[in-house]
Amino acid sequence: MIRMTLEPKELESCCKYSKNSQNKPKLPRYRNEFNCGKKYVPSFNVAPTDVTPVLVSSVHFDDSADPADQLLVPMMWGMVPRWHKGDYRKHGLTTNNCRLEGLAFSKLYGPPLSAGQRCVILCEGFYEWQTVKPLKASDRPAFYVHMPQDENIKMEDKSTWNMEAGGQLRLLRIAGLFDMWNDEHGDILYSYTVITFETEGQFSDVHHRSPAILETDEQVADWLDFKRVPTNRALNLLQPCQSLKWYRVSNIVNNSRNKSDQCNKPLPDGNIKSPAVPKSKLMQSWLIVKKRKIDESESDASGDGVVNKELDSEPSEKKPKPDPDVP
Repeated sequence: MIRMTLEPKELESCCKYSKNSQNKPKLPRYRNEFNCGKKYVPSFNVAPTDVTPVLVSSVHFDDSADPADQLLVPMMWGMVPRWHKGDYRKHGLTTNNCRLEGLAFSKLYGPPLSAGQRCVILCEGFYEWQTVKPLKASDRPAFYVHMPQDENIKMEDKSTWNMEAGGQLRLLRIAGLFDMWNDEHGDILYSYTVITFETEGQFSDVHHRSPAILETDEQVADWLDFKRVPTNRALNLLQPCQSLKWYRVSNIVNNSRNKSDQCNKPLPDGNIKSPAVPKSKLMQSWLIVKKRKIDESESDASGDGVVNKELDSEPSEKKPKPDPDVP
C-alpha cells in the first residue's frame, strides 16, 4: 500500500521539472481521465485497484507535444491486459508489480515497454511488511518508507509540508509501465504496474524486493522521454535506491479499509518489540527461504504492500510459453 494525500494542484507544485538547465521550471498539467468511472481519491492508505496520479510523457496524449513535456494522469494500480475481455476486475492476474529481471521478454509487460509506455508512480511514501524473518503474516511489523526530507518536515504531519508556499515535500518516484484497456463501450481504463528488483543495502533487512525508485530529476526525465532514451538505456537507470528512510507504524495499515491519518504515525519506541526467532542459524535460514517462497506464491494476509506479490501470467486459453523469469 502507498500514501498519497495530495490534491492535484498540490501535486503539480511538487512535480516541477526543467527540460534543461536554462529553462524555467514547469508544472506538469493534471489531465483528468474517466477511467471507466474510477476516480483518484487522496488517501493515507492506497491499495491496488485504487487510482493514483502518475507522470507520463505528454506525447502519449498529444502526438504534436514535446516528448520531454510531462503530464500527470490518474491511473489504476494493477495493469489490466489490453487483450482481456469482460469485467476488468476479473482478468485473474496479479499485476500490481512486475520484476525487472527478464522484463523485456515478458509476454505481458514487454509490449508496453517496447511501446515506450513508461510512467513514474508518485507517492508520499509506501508501507511494507518485514518478510525476511520467519513470522506469521499477522505478526510481521509494518514500516512506512519515504525519501529523506528537510529537517523541518515531518512525514506524519502535513502541516509541516508548506504546501501553501509551493510545497517542500520530496516525493517517492517509482518507475513503472502503463497500458490502456477498452471496455465494450469503448471507454479507456489506464492502469499501471510497479517495477521491482532484488533488494540491496539496508532495506534488505525489511524485504527481499524493492520498487525501482528514481532518485533524481534527470532519471525521471530520462525514464519518461522514450523518444530520446531507448529501452535498454532506460532499464539501466533502474538501480537500488541508496537514500530510503523508514520507521515502524501500526498494523492498522494491514487492512486497506483503514484510511485514517493514524496509518503512517510513528510507533513510540516502547511499542516496538523484537520478534522471537529461532536460535539456530540453520533453522532461521530454512524458514526465511520457505517463507519467501510462500510470499511469492500466495496473497499476503497482512496487506498488499508495494512489493508483496508479483506474477507474470496469462489465462490458460491465451497463455503462451511461460517467461523464464516468472516465479
